[in-house]
Amino acid sequence: MDFKNQKAIYLQIAEHVMDQILSGRYPEDAKLPSVREYAADVEVNVNTVARSFEWLQLHDIVTVRRGLGNFVAPGALREIEAIRKEEFFNEQLPDLFQSMQTLGITLDEVVTQYNKQETITNN
Repeated sequence: MDFKNQKAIYLQIAEHVMDQILSGRYPEDAKLPSVREYAADVEVNVNTVARSFEWLQLHDIVTVRRGLGNFVAPGALREIEAIRKEEFFNEQLPDLFQSMQTLGITLDEVVTQYNKQETITNN
């Protein structure tokens, strides 16, 4: 994994796990690697991965089954989508609006480009 400086490593690991869930690598109710296995895979301290998994538990994405390990929680996809939407609206969209204002791009122009992209994607 390539880590960025702007965000805590445990959050980047949590995002990576969420990406793996969204991609279908770990479907709902699937067993995740142990904290030790995951730490070895991403080459970080076990405590960092444990903190990531705790964060994922707190957000109802991962559930612990005593004696069995960590599993993808039922409804995890819905939770991840909600988290990602919130991040988009709070972090990315304000930057996009600032760029649009600076460049004089109207919302109508964005909608036109969006519709063009959607047409390309659906073909």
